[in-house]
Amino acid sequence: MATEIVMPKLGLTMTKGTVEKWLKKEGDFVKKGEDLLEISTEKITNTVESPAEGILLKIIASEGDELPIGAPLGYIGEAGEQIDTDNKVSPLNDDKKIESTESTLKPNNQETIDEHRVRKKVKISPVALNLAKELNIDYTLIAGTGPGGRITREDVENFAKQKETDEKEKNNNQSASDNKGILSYEAIPYTGMRRVIGDKMSKSWAIAAKVTEHTSVDISMLNQLRTMINEGLQEGEDKVSLTEMLVKIVARALEIKPMINVSLDSDNIKVMKDINIGVAVALDDGLVVPVVKNVNKKSIYQVSKEVKALVRKAREGNLSLDEMNGGTFTITNLGTYGSVDYFTPIINQPESAILGIGRTVETPVVVDGQIVVRPMMGLSLSFDHRVIDGAPAAEFLAVLISLIKNPLRAILS
Repeated sequence: MATEIVMPKLGLTMTKGTVEKWLKKEGDFVKKGEDLLEISTEKITNTVESPAEGILLKIIASEGDELPIGAPLGYIGEAGEQIDTDNKVSPLNDDKKIESTESTLKPNNQETIDEHRVRKKVKISPVALNLAKELNIDYTLIAGTGPGGRITREDVENFAKQKETDEKEKNNNQSASDNKGILSYEAIPYTGMRRVIGDKMSKSWAIAAKVTEHTSVDISMLNQLRTMINEGLQEGEDKVSLTEMLVKIVARALEIKPMINVSLDSDNIKVMKDINIGVAVALDDGLVVPVVKNVNKKSIYQVSKEVKALVRKAREGNLSLDEMNGGTFTITNLGTYGSVDYFTPIINQPESAILGIGRTVETPVVVDGQIVVRPMMGLSLSFDHRVIDGAPAAEFLAVLISLIKNPLRAILS
């Protein structure tokens, strides 16, 4: 009996997924556990393994289809085996399994219309259709490589790249006078992680009444404590970083000021009992925010190990959905770049506040009536004014500053 391939549940909060790419085609032999296709959620892309050994008899979910958990994607069985596909589920991003799209593009000049540009029905995935519209591409000229000749997102991207190459060659053959005033650029498709990040940031900016408060803090004692902790480590143990210490200190500050650790849910303000700190990690093509759970209940050594493990998995592209869900407050550190003192971080919804860490600068300050030079670190707290007022935010910063100046109270708690 044929084995059904279904949309897997990749995390506790996942309800749907998008078929990004089939790694096998109909008629291929696959082994159990072999990589079969790629599934993406709003945050990450995961590879799905084959649930059985046999022939990939039928692919019923095309690339670009968005489907609910448990929806059938295809079937694996013995060669020639008959399968029943009546229980097929329609994609969430399309009313029909295959969209028949009529091209309405018009020629840009009065020349004879090429036969490929005559109106015709084309099989194209919703994702590919949207991308073609964004890039202003006539998709009727694209040869589809998906099931049944359906045009996939990859087909559109490849067509766009080839079109750009052709245009560059054409421009290079023109004289300098012909190119006067024309800007040269490289078109990068606004898709994948970049689009997800853009959509989330735009949504956060649109719905939150965001305010940012800036300050700086002397980290002399924090640096001294960090040195002491690292000197006491066993050989081969990883050193504790400044960011990891700040994760622990922020958790203690949230214990003292719990009204910062909140989330707005319709008519209710949720005061979160758990303190789960997200740590923004920059990648080559965007950023992700893995979450350290229950930071206030863990030692600095546990926090340090977890942060390092999550950062490593983020850079390897191996984070799970659960490792990026459940955050109640986020920290983003730009101080390591040595160029930013203060900035305005965007709140990571549905959280209500985020702390930005700027660079540390040796600065003359007045201490006990004397001018001394101290390492001063920039702090930027962005918060949603719908649920957090300016005064409580300032009080939280005051507590945070006090804990950073006297870190033993937080680090050893």
